[in-house]
Amino acid sequence: MSVETEDAFQKELVELFVQEAQEWLQQIHVALDELQQSPPLERHRALAQTIKVGITNLGGSAATLNLSDVERASFSTLPFVEAVQNPSTQISVDDFIALCKHLGHIHGALTRSTGVSFEEKHVPAFAQDSSTKIPTKDFLILLRDLHTQRQTANRFQRNLIQTMVAQAEGLLDRKVEQCDVASIHEFLDRSAEGDQGFLNVVRQAVPQLRTILQTLKNDRVVQNSPSLDLQNPIEHVAQLWSAAQQVNASNAMVFFMGLHSFLVIVTQHHAMVNATHFDAIQSRLGQNMEEIEEWAESGRMERVAIQNVLPH
Repeated sequence: MSVETEDAFQKELVELFVQEAQEWLQQIHVALDELQQSPPLERHRALAQTIKVGITNLGGSAATLNLSDVERASFSTLPFVEAVQNPSTQISVDDFIALCKHLGHIHGALTRSTGVSFEEKHVPAFAQDSSTKIPTKDFLILLRDLHTQRQTANRFQRNLIQTMVAQAEGLLDRKVEQCDVASIHEFLDRSAEGDQGFLNVVRQAVPQLRTILQTLKNDRVVQNSPSLDLQNPIEHVAQLWSAAQQVNASNAMVFFMGLHSFLVIVTQHHAMVNATHFDAIQSRLGQNMEEIEEWAESGRMERVAIQNVLPH
């Protein structure tokens, strides 16, 4: 094999490695993000294992390509993963900070070794500034007070405060006496992004769903077979159902699940449906959109309430 061929082959291998490294890092940072939120014990162990496997894969693949800088940075990070691996032991914020910093070293080594920029955008903000904290016991008391105040404040009760209560209780069980304020803000920011993303998707989908339902109604009035292909709309409604499930929008999930079943029955079983049923579904679609807007607003208010009790 000529030198040129060897160089081309090595370049191709590095390009494949870059793609794999990006996927592993994404998995690592997603797992780390959840790990910081005090998940249940078994989930904690699974997340830590995901991080460990991803870093090991990175180091092993780097070794086969003689990317020694990446190899060293990866394997030197493993002890810091092990420091947060056992949820039964006391894990401090400093342990997470150390792990995040070493992940940053991996990013840097990858950039230097491959010439591809591996930004450290996924490294949590608290790894850069951990000065602002709140005693876990105090935070738990504040959260419980908020939960009591909001029990009758809105018909769409969100579980954000309850989730944070569970997380704070988990920290106390592990004898973690301080909560990092930056990581709390990150959790709230992710919640806001999830809500807004779901809201945007539904807002975009509703006009299309209205058109589909109206077309189906017209077809039934003149007793025609469906004049449009409903396979894509059915799949789209299934995606809305899944999206609602991901953000725990239970009412929306039930509605889209029912709408999905209805469309499947109408199209695949050629069921004859009275036109008034389509009108009822159209009306329910409008109500559901209003409820989703109210659900999102309730989440926003809970996040604001939590942020207001945090030290600034």
